[in-house]
Amino acid sequence: MATASSLLSEDMLLCSICLDVFTKPVTTPCGHNFCSACIHTYWDGIDTCQCPLCKREFPQRPEHQVNTVMSELAAEFKTLFQVKASTPDPQLPGTADVLCDICSEMKENAVKSCLTCLMSFCRAHLEPHQRVARLKGHALFEPVKNFDHRMCKTHDKTTELYCRTDRAFVCVSCLKTDHKSHNVVPLEEEYEAAMAKRDKAMAKIQKMTQSRYEKIAEVERSVDLSQTEAEKEKEASVQVFTDLIRSLQRSQAELVEVIEERHGAAKRKAEDLIRELRVEVAELESRSVQLEQLSQSKDHHYVLQSFPTLCPPSYANRANIGVRSDPAFEAARGAVTLLKQRVDEIMEELPEIKMKRMREHAVDLTFDPDTAHCSLVISPDGKQVRDADTKQNLPNNPKRFEECPEVLAKEGFTAGKFYYEVQVKGNTEWLVGVVRESVDRKVIEDLTVRNGYWIIGLYEGKYITYTSPNVKLKLKEKLQNVGVFVDYNKGEVSFFDVNSKSCIYSFTGYHFREKLFPYFSFQNNKDGAPLIITPVPQTQ
Repeated sequence: MATASSLLSEDMLLCSICLDVFTKPVTTPCGHNFCSACIHTYWDGIDTCQCPLCKREFPQRPEHQVNTVMSELAAEFKTLFQVKASTPDPQLPGTADVLCDICSEMKENAVKSCLTCLMSFCRAHLEPHQRVARLKGHALFEPVKNFDHRMCKTHDKTTELYCRTDRAFVCVSCLKTDHKSHNVVPLEEEYEAAMAKRDKAMAKIQKMTQSRYEKIAEVERSVDLSQTEAEKEKEASVQVFTDLIRSLQRSQAELVEVIEERHGAAKRKAEDLIRELRVEVAELESRSVQLEQLSQSKDHHYVLQSFPTLCPPSYANRANIGVRSDPAFEAARGAVTLLKQRVDEIMEELPEIKMKRMREHAVDLTFDPDTAHCSLVISPDGKQVRDADTKQNLPNNPKRFEECPEVLAKEGFTAGKFYYEVQVKGNTEWLVGVVRESVDRKVIEDLTVRNGYWIIGLYEGKYITYTSPNVKLKLKEKLQNVGVFVDYNKGEVSFFDVNSKSCIYSFTGYHFREKLFPYFSFQNNKDGAPLIITPVPQTQ
């Protein structure tokens, strides 16, 4: 009697689902055989009950019995052709979490993926691909987590070609449609072309890597040098300011000493003069009494003889007593004042110090709903405002802007200095600054200084000042946060890029006579991003 190996080929005893020799084979009504576990797992994963091979649909899931003849042949075939497991191949990083698609219960990690079957296999289920002739030609690769990116989304086929024109992976059907006249080659050909460029690319990468290592070393040396230079600058600056402070303190002490010495001398002189005057007063009072007594005498001879000795004596003129203002004192004070002003000016040329000193005048602002245009929505905390792009039914208010999406802060100022910051990030068009209290809120007017507006803004992608004429601002970076500093007494309004701490623009030389209010507007903003009054960091 012939053996199983002589009657049947290996292909006839393979389950078309798991691609392994049958285990408990069952037969469908259409006559095809599958492993019992494989066909049930297959049907559990689909909506309709059909044959995996011929796609014939069954009205209900068939009741299966194990095909004993096929089961015996498969068992004898396994006995005759038992294959020992080979030594495990090292697994590449990142493939350990790819599981076998065939394992039904405890899934093993896949060792290979088949791009023909579009499935991943563990070592046991990969064995047919290493043994069966028709499976050996399949393309095996390291485990692939997801086959979707290898499938053509238009035709649901494997992308076996590469379009050099569009630099895209395509399938055979794509050649008849979108890529008909394009330069399309097999993946293998493009792979070989890529590999031919590999050495050049590797050399370029290595060169770029070396260049960056050199740059890193250069930057590190620069940091070290910068540290050294910073220490020298700090030491020199501290020494200069220490010497200046000592000199000023010495000059102050000397000036105070001179003033006190002069005052002491004047005081002593005054005391001497007072004593002399008191003596003279006593003498004069004595003569006054004697003259009064003399006036009572009728002795003409005695009166004429005594009268000359009782007349007012002639005293020397007394010089003015006191510490008179010395021009040298005023000159010293003026020189120190000028020195302080000059040092402050130089120090404020450093943007960090300028920003720190301005922030000392930070004010806490909130948006004023009584002034807000009817399309504006203010947050409950009063710190954010956005353009809802729809008009709300709001009560009439003489302070409300009626034509454009504008709003003021509740807080106004009539003296001194104040500073605030506003986030403009995400807005395509905006305005910020300060305005006079008397600006017309019921009509559209030119937003110029002449009409009481000291503002800057973003309009049609350009940063501009609303002067006459407007000035286009050239900024290196897109503004995210704007700082506004006002010196009411000096008539100045300045704008700063908070992130870079640099001055954007300054209005100078004005004479403010009204209360000034922080001002905000969206113009034709369509993106809905809010303007936000942000808290100003506290200075140390």
